[in-house]
Amino acid sequence: MDHSNDKELFLIDSATTHTILRNKIYFSQMTLVEAKVNTISGAAKLIEGSRKAYVMLPNGTKIIINGALYSSKSRRNLLSFKDMRQNGYHIETMNENQKEYICLTTTKSGTKYICEKCQHIPQDYISHILVHLK
Repeated sequence: MDHSNDKELFLIDSATTHTILRNKIYFSQMTLVEAKVNTISGAAKLIEGSRKAYVMLPNGTKIIINGALYSSKSRRNLLSFKDMRQNGYHIETMNENQKEYICLTTTKSGTKYICEKCQHIPQDYISHILVHLK
């Protein structure tokens, strides 16, 4: 699936236990589930489905996510560190021109490559999320 023209925001979040996507286009199929999401504001029934999802990031990095959660009510897409690691990527921070970035890197034949470079958003900007499936 090519989502390179999509204008959706994807946040890589170390506090997210599961990847949460707000658009059905990333899912090949959907299994309806009822789940509560716990945020700093309390529990809410936001999860509408779960299944394998396919995401393509702006530089063409393909991510396959087993057990991604669907929530049309989510204000943003959250990508978990766990899912990035399961796809063979490492997460690093770097500074460039006094701006901080989170980078997805991979190593091939002993050489490290930056696959994606995402501008850092302060942690207090995003509520931490835990997911409990019933």
